Amino acid sequence: MPEFSYRAKAGPRRIVEGNLQAETETAVIERLSRLGYFPLSVAKVEKEEKRKFSFRFLKRVRRRDLSVFTRQLSDLLESGLTLLEALKITEEQTESRGLKEALGEILQEIRDGKRLSESMAKRPSIFPPLCVNMVRSGEVGGMLEEVLGRLSDFLERDEELLSKLRAAMAYPILMASVGVLTVFVLLTFVIPKLVSMFEEMGQVLPLPTRILIGTSHFLTHYGWLLALFLALCYFFLKREFKTPKGKLLLDKLRLKLPLLGEFFRKTEISRFSRTLGTLIQNGIPILESLKVVAGSMQSPILKGEVKKVHEQLTQGERLGPSLRRCPHFPIFVTNMISVGEESNLLERALFKVADSYDRDLERSVKQMTSLLEPLMILLMGSVVAFIVVSMMLPIFQIDLMPQ
Repeated sequence: MPEFSYRAKAGPRRIVEGNLQAETETAVIERLSRLGYFPLSVAKVEKEEKRKFSFRFLKRVRRRDLSVFTRQLSDLLESGLTLLEALKITEEQTESRGLKEALGEILQEIRDGKRLSESMAKRPSIFPPLCVNMVRSGEVGGMLEEVLGRLSDFLERDEELLSKLRAAMAYPILMASVGVLTVFVLLTFVIPKLVSMFEEMGQVLPLPTRILIGTSHFLTHYGWLLALFLALCYFFLKREFKTPKGKLLLDKLRLKLPLLGEFFRKTEISRFSRTLGTLIQNGIPILESLKVVAGSMQSPILKGEVKKVHEQLTQGERLGPSLRRCPHFPIFVTNMISVGEESNLLERALFKVADSYDRDLERSVKQMTSLLEPLMILLMGSVVAFIVVSMMLPIFQIDLMPQ
């Protein structure tokens, strides 16, 4: 139970202080009044939480969990339940441990008089700024259930987009993993057993066979050095890419990749358009909306461009002309946004851009999948073929030697 510190007047000249445990601040005031005290101040005692060991990955809240939560909360509010009742039901129904824990804390805070958006804002690791701002706009406008429904629609579309990207990359990654494992087994277990046979031939081995034996010998005797070197490179690059300069460099390389670079750019533009349109549709000012959008973008380069656009809008510029100066925003996007601004239908224009890019992304996923699969098969097939031919060449030479 929460603990509250109080300061109250017990008489004309007597002031008393102390702590009381109660459900809410109002309950403390009522108890002090029954004791004959006149409360001067009541404040909740913030206890320092002890750090406990926990498996954080078990408490991770996925976007899908957040989408289901907002949909359920919207439906329950539309059915006539109060916010406290609806939150209690969603807390019981959610399967996410992290979200269940957060909802339990939010329920207590709302009982203490806080707003839902305030409680969500205290948990940025679970509720992104987009969710907080949209919920705040719903509370102010008195249409929380409708806003939560729109938020759920947005999260579902965003999750669908990410699922398509994961699905497009799953098969090539699986093929590459199986191929690398196959080659590793051949080089470290199969080839060493054949080396002794080749040495007994007493003849000069073909160049491909010598290369293969040398590679196998290196992996067998010095493979741990290679593994250590790769691990050090991984941790060094991981640390470097966490710095602002490293993130910017990685993003430049990613955007220049053939096929994938264009896919990443289209994904970011689609998310930018849909997020901005959703925020404007819910009555959030465009300057505040652009701040939220910039915070939700994954690409540091495009995020920097959106921040520059925000600065230009504070100086009186319009969104369309400002975006035209950004090299990574295509002319189609800037023209659609300019037309939307002129006709006072900006959010509709943004949704059309997002829908158009979503359809384009679907086509890109199919193209990438159709190109990556044969490329992976060709690459891994060439490596395995080289190994097989290198192993067979000495045997062919034996057959061709004069008797």
